[in-house]
Amino acid sequence: MKKRTLFVLLLALMLAVVVSACAQQSAPATEKPAEKPAATEAPKAEEPKATEAPAAEAPAEEGAVTEFRGIWPYVVPPAGHFNTFVTSNRVTLGIYYNLMQPPLFLYMWADEDWLPMAGKSWEWADDTTLRVHLPEGAVWSDGSKYTSQDVLDTFDIVRLQGLTVWNFLDSVEAVDDVTVDFKLKEPSNTVPRRVLREINIRNSSTYGDYADKVRALLADGKTKDDPEWQTLLQEFNEFRPDGIVALGPYMLDTSSLTESQVVLPKNKTSFMADQVKFDRLVIFNGETPDATPLMLSKEADYATHGFPPATDKQFQAEGIRVIRGPNYNGPALYFNHDVHPFELKEFREALAYAINRDENGIVAMGPSAKPSQYMAGFSDNLAPMWLNDETKGKLNPYAFDRDKATKMLEDLGFTKGDDGVWVDDKGTRMEFELTAPSEFADWSAAAENLAEQLTDFGIKTSFRGITYSEHPALIKSGKFELAIREWGAGNPHPQFAYSIDFNAYNRTGGEVEASTEAGPGMDFPLVQQTDCCGEIDLADLTLKAGTGKDKDEQMKYINELALAYNELLPQIPLWERYGNNPAVEGIRVKQWPPDDDPVYLNGTYADAFSIVLIVTGQLEPVQ
Repeated sequence: MKKRTLFVLLLALMLAVVVSACAQQSAPATEKPAEKPAATEAPKAEEPKATEAPAAEAPAEEGAVTEFRGIWPYVVPPAGHFNTFVTSNRVTLGIYYNLMQPPLFLYMWADEDWLPMAGKSWEWADDTTLRVHLPEGAVWSDGSKYTSQDVLDTFDIVRLQGLTVWNFLDSVEAVDDVTVDFKLKEPSNTVPRRVLREINIRNSSTYGDYADKVRALLADGKTKDDPEWQTLLQEFNEFRPDGIVALGPYMLDTSSLTESQVVLPKNKTSFMADQVKFDRLVIFNGETPDATPLMLSKEADYATHGFPPATDKQFQAEGIRVIRGPNYNGPALYFNHDVHPFELKEFREALAYAINRDENGIVAMGPSAKPSQYMAGFSDNLAPMWLNDETKGKLNPYAFDRDKATKMLEDLGFTKGDDGVWVDDKGTRMEFELTAPSEFADWSAAAENLAEQLTDFGIKTSFRGITYSEHPALIKSGKFELAIREWGAGNPHPQFAYSIDFNAYNRTGGEVEASTEAGPGMDFPLVQQTDCCGEIDLADLTLKAGTGKDKDEQMKYINELALAYNELLPQIPLWERYGNNPAVEGIRVKQWPPDDDPVYLNGTYADAFSIVLIVTGQLEPVQ
């Protein structure tokens, strides 16, 4: 019954977004906000116009090589590299990486079940032993056998990196060549996600020597605090393999890698090769400005970028399907809490009232942006499964109300100068810089609109775009005032969302990649005094929310976290993002499933529906 309820709720929400998009598409173009036309247009949304684009290819002839064409940004070598553990500038192509070095499983949201990838099956051997069975006879693209040793080596290297999964694990042990036991410190229903989905499996033939060095350090009693550990971590961060050895159905052809595209031919030695229907994938390089003309010209088949409303309408006008699945996260306004007055929760609450989040979403992504109703730090789509009615009734939606925002600032001792700009309680004129990844059209549009709104309210705000590959490190370093980064997580358990909200860009570290120097980030203390819950340790509560297997017990912590987040607003969620993914049909790809197919509940990124459709052979080429 619970599974059916989850499926019905999520599917209903997804269809509501689709219907809303159709309604907006049918409306006259003059109905879009006339006062902010620039913010609704992407840098190259109309260049070239669809009528100027190269002619779309004819359907593939019988016997021709079949290919699927996607788009993902990457950095070419030497800045780009093939150490797939070191996330900064690695050439792994985002969601398509799962087709080369897959995780053990992908999660199927509608069924609340697992799709085998690098794993064959799994079960609980006991309350604290998660046992995974691997496919027998599988080999890597370099000819080496795929065994439990590859899994052990992978997890020992992420232990070197300090990834969160090891907060829950005591050990990882090989039962035999195709069976692995993950020994937990204590029972947990979040560990399956962390073990089965969050870690992609790499080959020992490339990384085994480093895994051996990690085990040697552990045998000597060394920890992450010892200089020997840090020396090995630095050495590993600088390790640069020649390419990616693949287990999945496709592999990266390094000789084809250029500034514009890369080819992923079928990995014919893969045990998954017979499942996929395309002979190869071609992945174009680029962010939204590059993806827009490729999709309008139908030179590409699919894109996951955040396209602004004007481009969204162009796609539909050209007969290109737009798929709108939930992503369970979105952009938020981040504060550097070391900068006054951002450390004051009353100030952050006042700003939440001062921002018209509906307008911000419409400008940035039209019907694919849904402002949060609960402002609880995780997706509204998941709230019915985790929040009780009492908690939902207490959550402040922060409805747009500038009079209330003004009163709250005045109560803090702030005044407005003759020029209409607020002056804080220390006599400082309130003028700040807001940054966002310049290539992310949706986030950049949201940032530009947000800067306009804050300036109009009297907090003078300038927007500066920073290249997407550099922006995360800048925020983690603490060298910012205001920024747009993500809130929430594409995961069915809210604990993962709170790990992002509280840790990912905070001095607490979270799952910061090993290649990035630690910094204060947003510098938000995790022990806070609250009206709702007294003194609260957010780190401890977040950990408890994912401990054990008793969901009812975990819900108590989730509800307390929701109330605390709603009051404290360490960042302000602007809206929840649904996909607006253009999907071309009838040229290279036969067709995509209908809009009500439950596979779309997997989302664009977390357990990407496109990867599920490719790896299961449901997505077929035109013959």
